[in-house]
Amino acid sequence: MLFAVFIFVLAGLAEIGGGYMVWLWLRESKPLWYGIVGSLVLIAYGIIPTLQSFPSFGRVYAAYGGVFVVLAVLWGWLVDKKAPDTYDWIGAGICLIGVSVMLWAPRSG
Repeated sequence: MLFAVFIFVLAGLAEIGGGYMVWLWLRESKPLWYGIVGSLVLIAYGIIPTLQSFPSFGRVYAAYGGVFVVLAVLWGWLVDKKAPDTYDWIGAGICLIGVSVMLWAPRSG
């Protein structure tokens, strides 16, 4: 279970970090290398979820989506300096509950 969480967090940081670098390049006029590095990190993001042990692509990406929401809220708070409000935290918590249900609910077969 800890490995699954680690892979989700790693994928989320790669997606958000890579996207942020491309954002900085295109929207904030940072040098081209920001866009190149960001693009390479986004390629890594595409590979990282394949390390999950879950057999279903759709289930892995659906669950990852919830983790992404939480990481994006934290990124906005820590990097963009935009403090999340109560509704951000409630929404992020609902996402984590949804991820937990999808990944660890008892299933037959």
